Amino acid sequence: MKKLLCLFVILSLSSCAELQDIASQLPQGGYGITNTEIATGLRQALDFGIDKQVTKLTQEDGFFKNELVKITLPSELQKVDKTLRDIGLGNLADQGLRVLNRAAEDAVKEATPIFVNAVREITFNDARTILLGQDDAATQYLVGKTKSQLYDKFSPVITNSLDKVGANQIWSNIIERYNSIPLTNNVNPDLSDYVTSEALDGVYTMIAVEEKEIRNDISARTTTLLKRVFSLQD
Repeated sequence: MKKLLCLFVILSLSSCAELQDIASQLPQGGYGITNTEIATGLRQALDFGIDKQVTKLTQEDGFFKNELVKITLPSELQKVDKTLRDIGLGNLADQGLRVLNRAAEDAVKEATPIFVNAVREITFNDARTILLGQDDAATQYLVGKTKSQLYDKFSPVITNSLDKVGANQIWSNIIERYNSIPLTNNVNPDLSDYVTSEALDGVYTMIAVEEKEIRNDISARTTTLLKRVFSLQD
């Protein structure tokens, strides 16, 4: 009864500081599950998110036809897109948008192992607080711990992918056409930086989708460990 009352108090707290303080005081063997098992379960959930959801992003149109992560044009290029369509170059504008997404799809194939390694950095010291957090708490933990490092590793992959799918050549043509139009201001966007940031956000978004499903849908907990661990936050 005391254990159930303790869990009720934790789940009813709104303060993150209080949550962390209470969670840290839970015994390692509380509810029959150790901190090590909880950390392993969280890693497993994130690994499933990478395997099930992020893998979808590597397929053709994995970004382009997924409204959750589709890379649209930055504000600087939206006027380029509109102007091209206004003068009858809609096909060129469509092609430019598609190749940005193709670069992200291509890059994720190379970058997935980076995310897999990053998942292993979750420690059991943070495990209970993450478990009792929001629907995307594990994903946000991963973002906070890895995004800067992953950007540095992901950026050259995106740059190579932009060349590989012909995006740089296509956009050079688009921007040259646009800059030659009278009364327009020249643009020269950093496509590599933009696509890198958007691709990273897309990957984290899809990991969060899987985490939320495992947290809220008991049938999505496909292993004994996931069932045991995530029953604590039900």
